[in-house]
Amino acid sequence: MKKLIAYGIIGVTLVTLICSISLFALINIKINTPINSLGFVKESVEFTVEKGARAKEVTGALFDRDIIPDSWAINLYAKLAGLTNIKAGRYKLKSVDTPLTLLKKFNSGEVIQYQITFVEGWSFRQWLSHFSAIDQFDKTDKRDLLNSLKLSGIDDANLEGWFFPDTYYYLSSDTALDIMLSAHRKMKRVLAQEWAGRATELPYKTPYEALIMASIIEKETGLAEEREEIAGVFVRRLLKGMRLQTDPTVIYGMGDQYDGDLRRRDLRQPTPYNTYLIKGLPPTPIAMPSGASISAALHPKAGSSLYFVARGDGGHYFSNTLQEHRDAVNKYQLEQRAENYRSAPN
Repeated sequence: MKKLIAYGIIGVTLVTLICSISLFALINIKINTPINSLGFVKESVEFTVEKGARAKEVTGALFDRDIIPDSWAINLYAKLAGLTNIKAGRYKLKSVDTPLTLLKKFNSGEVIQYQITFVEGWSFRQWLSHFSAIDQFDKTDKRDLLNSLKLSGIDDANLEGWFFPDTYYYLSSDTALDIMLSAHRKMKRVLAQEWAGRATELPYKTPYEALIMASIIEKETGLAEEREEIAGVFVRRLLKGMRLQTDPTVIYGMGDQYDGDLRRRDLRQPTPYNTYLIKGLPPTPIAMPSGASISAALHPKAGSSLYFVARGDGGHYFSNTLQEHRDAVNKYQLEQRAENYRSAPN
């Protein structure tokens, strides 16, 4: 009798062991078989894990979308291996992935990173327009964004210039506000660093005034190597009490009235940004300046030129005297019979 019981126990144990081995072998096959070989995913697809989703819910969604053949094997493995800590976000599922590699992606948070690039010299309005062209941000309410920026400590009356133009990486869970705050922090950091190492005898009382000048330099610069020279002209004019007389500030002040052509009558139209009429700097920046333009504003090139005119090839001709400047205008612009000129400053 005892032998029968012993044989029975051994038999049950062997059966259990064989079943366990078979089960684990089956699980191993199911969780390590590439999903493309099963005919479910032939190309990469994107998959979103919602915030707070449990592993069982995620694998169930994968099954419902025909990405994995079943969910029981990966669910059991997740429990046994302690891989149930799923992180929210948007993921790229490759055709060579297996249920196991997907599970590991979800646990490690290997989410997709997107990128957005803001061009140097863009205005705040252009930043908003760029956001609206991206599906993730196209429903961003401008008023809510402005209020959020203000609550974050950024004065909504002076947003222009306060965001650093660069390429920013973001996740599917990020908002336009998240990116704007990153750009603002970077602009403050770059401006503070450049201000700390600024040249002497500059006409700025605050870093903000340097930011305004940098935005003008950004809009006036056609050739990168001219930034410091253009800065030198503007700095010398300010130190001498001369008006800046630069077209980009006039254009900015015109707003929607600017149709692509700057006419002589526009230069006589009073606005807070018309530097042909006002002395000193305009009240705010006119664009988002690059780090190079900020550096140029705080490290202008020494010299004696007080004027420059566009040559028509992206660069400028610099003059020391008004007569020399007038001759250059005649050479580079009047001879071209341009109806609308771009000469800054006069």
